[in-house]
Amino acid sequence: MNHHFPLVSIVIPCYNQATYLKETIQSAMDSDYPNIELIVVNDGSTDHSLQVALKAAESHPNIDVLDQENSGVSKARNNGIRIARGKYILPLDGDDLISSNYISEAVKVLENDEEVKVVYCQAKKFNEKGEKYWKLKPFSRYALARDNMIFVSSLFRKKDWEIVGGFSEDMHMGREDWEFWIKLLKDGGEVIQLPFVGFYYRLTPESKRKKTGSNQKKRERIDYLNRKHADFFNRELLGPLRFQRTWSRAYNQLMRFLGRI
Repeated sequence: MNHHFPLVSIVIPCYNQATYLKETIQSAMDSDYPNIELIVVNDGSTDHSLQVALKAAESHPNIDVLDQENSGVSKARNNGIRIARGKYILPLDGDDLISSNYISEAVKVLENDEEVKVVYCQAKKFNEKGEKYWKLKPFSRYALARDNMIFVSSLFRKKDWEIVGGFSEDMHMGREDWEFWIKLLKDGGEVIQLPFVGFYYRLTPESKRKKTGSNQKKRERIDYLNRKHADFFNRELLGPLRFQRTWSRAYNQLMRFLGRI
């Protein structure tokens, strides 16, 4: 253990992303931070993702591969984090990329301030046609109650993951990272966004964000969040999160005025 550079565990869940996985792993290995481990969790892929991961592990002693039956991304992340040895965790999906300086700059912030729970950065979305800047809203708990502005590939302490019970494995309607940030941050903790682009989100036809964007999935997600975090929404929105999320607080104010909440 290098005590000047605490270990960072990069956890890469992968399901049928063999086409991109080698590039993702290389992106992580190109980090200028000197003390990392990679844990690739093959979530029951039916392509050759496992073979790509195992080949990478042959060349790099700090890569471990975990092979599991298909169980979903939350369980894959949790299983990877559970065996991680790092003080800090960086989830990285099997088709996304990070810049070489992202981890080193994030660790500086976390090491210097115990009040900071999450460090992320600016980001771009990309595909074979090009890339575009990902305009993320500024963080506040009120804003977090209405929508998520922190992508999952952010750094946090493993001990904080343990305290909140990890990613919720019963959340199957998408945006599980949003729910994770709510339970991690609703009772306090600072969030810092680094002032440079350090994360690259790959747009693909198989993107889970697209698959979970239907109105039905949105309603299921909102119902789930309201059941699990009623205290948070009552505090920030004066009542439950609504389907028209940006109007939630105003609508709840009206319902209170009318005596319906």
